[in-house]
Amino acid sequence: MSDVITLPVNLSVGTFDAYLNVVRQMPKLTPEQEHELAIRFRDTGDLAAARELVMANLRFVVHVARGYSGYGLSMPDIIQEGNVGLMKAVKRFDPEMGVRLVSFAVHWIKAEIHEFVIKNWGIVKIATTKAQRKLFFNLRKSKQGLGWLSNDEATNIANDLNVEVSAVFEMEKRLGSRDMSYDLPTDAETDDATLEPASYLYEQNDDPAVMLENAEWRGREQKLLSKALDTLDERSLDIVSSRWLAEDKATLHELAERHQVSAERIRQLEQNAMKKLREAVVFAA
Repeated sequence: MSDVITLPVNLSVGTFDAYLNVVRQMPKLTPEQEHELAIRFRDTGDLAAARELVMANLRFVVHVARGYSGYGLSMPDIIQEGNVGLMKAVKRFDPEMGVRLVSFAVHWIKAEIHEFVIKNWGIVKIATTKAQRKLFFNLRKSKQGLGWLSNDEATNIANDLNVEVSAVFEMEKRLGSRDMSYDLPTDAETDDATLEPASYLYEQNDDPAVMLENAEWRGREQKLLSKALDTLDERSLDIVSSRWLAEDKATLHELAERHQVSAERIRQLEQNAMKKLREAVVFAA
């Protein structure tokens, strides 16, 4: 049996007003009716009963969603996310709990809306930790004015929300920032055009000429290093290869045992070999 709850009401920007009118006309359920429908869904998986529970409470989702109108996001989208939360609540609702469905569902509705707002507030995530999420949704209504917070105001907010004062100032800074387009349309003729990142950011490593030059230079360096290694005696070459080029690098003591000399002698031979290599590469360059 499918456990997907579908809604016969289409929610889109073009029909948003019509959707609100339909939702307002949905008949409310009495506690007895709600209890009976919830038992039917829980015991038999009756999706028709689940749909009735959802439809009767869509107006509550609209009520909750209107509280998130100040985030610059589409209200139909916010309501749609709230509806998802309502459907999740219906699937988890126990009619024997002794509470109405709306009381149980408010947590799920807000959770879905919160997740949507956080993901869509900006390109860069504005709140990732639990404390940051708490601040994100409470800082606006906690501020006493439109200006920046004073130290006393920030302290009071931090105490109310049980977070650090520095976290309050950091979230205020994030809320006051905005995403900037990398470049403006080609027909843009405003002073802001010079402030777009495309006007002053330049990634040199993406320049084909620079990439080719770097590739040729690395190839030349590898050839010089290979020639310099050929000038080393067999013992010095083994020491350098074991200490610098091998995946499983050898220790001084391991090399001392291999060549029957002291670890200090291995260190001296390594230093001399590295000096010869540097001189060979630098002078050849």
